Amino acid sequence: MALAIALEEVTKEYRLGVLNHGMLFKDLQSYWARLRGRPDPNAPLFQPPHTSSRRQGETFRALAGVSLDIEQGETLGIIGRNGAGKSTMLKVLSRITTPTSGSVRIKGRTATLLEVGTGFHPELTGRENTFLNGAILGMTHEEVSRKFDEIVAFSEIDRFIDTPVKRYSSGMYVRLAFAVAAYLEPEILIVDEVLAVGDIHFQKKCLGRMSEIRREGRTILFVSHNLSAVNRLCRNCILLEEGRLVAHGPTSDVISTYISRATGPRAMDRVFEEPLAPGARGKIRRIRVESAEGTAGASLELTDPFYVVVDYEVAEPLRGLIVSIEIHSEELGMAIISLSDGELNHALLDQRQIGRYRARVKVPDHILNTGAYRVRSGMVQARTVLDVAEGSIFQVEDHIGIVGALGYDRKSSITALQLPWTTEQIACSSR
Repeated sequence: MALAIALEEVTKEYRLGVLNHGMLFKDLQSYWARLRGRPDPNAPLFQPPHTSSRRQGETFRALAGVSLDIEQGETLGIIGRNGAGKSTMLKVLSRITTPTSGSVRIKGRTATLLEVGTGFHPELTGRENTFLNGAILGMTHEEVSRKFDEIVAFSEIDRFIDTPVKRYSSGMYVRLAFAVAAYLEPEILIVDEVLAVGDIHFQKKCLGRMSEIRREGRTILFVSHNLSAVNRLCRNCILLEEGRLVAHGPTSDVISTYISRATGPRAMDRVFEEPLAPGARGKIRRIRVESAEGTAGASLELTDPFYVVVDYEVAEPLRGLIVSIEIHSEELGMAIISLSDGELNHALLDQRQIGRYRARVKVPDHILNTGAYRVRSGMVQARTVLDVAEGSIFQVEDHIGIVGALGYDRKSSITALQLPWTTEQIACSSR
């Protein structure tokens, strides 16, 4: 398949410190002061006198030798910590900034949505900005006119389309900006974290529209800290770390790599030693995830059962106390398992005396699919939350790979359940 974007050893460097003051006189003042070893008279207030001169000329690499090929029609997720180089990479691809070294080749018309109001003139109305953005994308007035009604309908701001956009809220801004970028038929759509500005309803609409664009065979680059949205929309993903490309492949694999690198190989055992607050009736003291052998390592095997152990303290006799656990998927941002101790043992709802308790829950094998998870536990009495705590992130892995070896990959599934099948022939072939 043909390439839509090709990056080869792309590096982007920025100089630290003040580059200029906007006036030649002040630039000469600062230069003369440095020559004489004097403090910069134009340095920011409260900045140490030596800071500006020490940092003058230092460089920061926002991107460091990134090479990447993106095929036409691919939907690529881009993830990483803040400051990893994601937005810089998109600015390079959008031709907002040029790389310090390396080459970038792009085939096709590009629409970019990097931040609220990008490419909009605040004094122009929503209608005028729509046609302005169309012209920037190389479209004729007639082409924009054909799409105009769809853009307004999607943005849901028809009442304000002839109002200057400087009076728009951030939500209205991003609605119109996304609608323009998505409906003016670019070959390549670049979307940064800007969707976080919209409400849940609008985010769902945007993800649905991007799915339509993907089915139409156009290329999408999607940056987001919402790992669930990235996992749902993108088949492939890249991970940036300190300006370097450290992972590239199927989205679920890259997300798992991102989480494991961010959390490190910590044991799945978290203790809460803080003293009880005045008036507190109970407190979670420990959340531990352990293997069937009773060890708390950094990961669990999909084919093995494991245990969730919660220690908690009751500070006064409590009737109707419920202790719950939830196992949350870090990739999907949702609870996969949710249960409480009183569901099967109603005797626990009777009065619990002062003391420390230990709850232990066995999770069978093949319940959780591969990925990163976190246990949350809470104490509730008469719908009053007494305490809530979170355990450490743990990984479920499949080193054996039995299902994958059979040629079927179900990593997109939430669970890894193996249920009994029955197969019988109900008719003979007529041939």
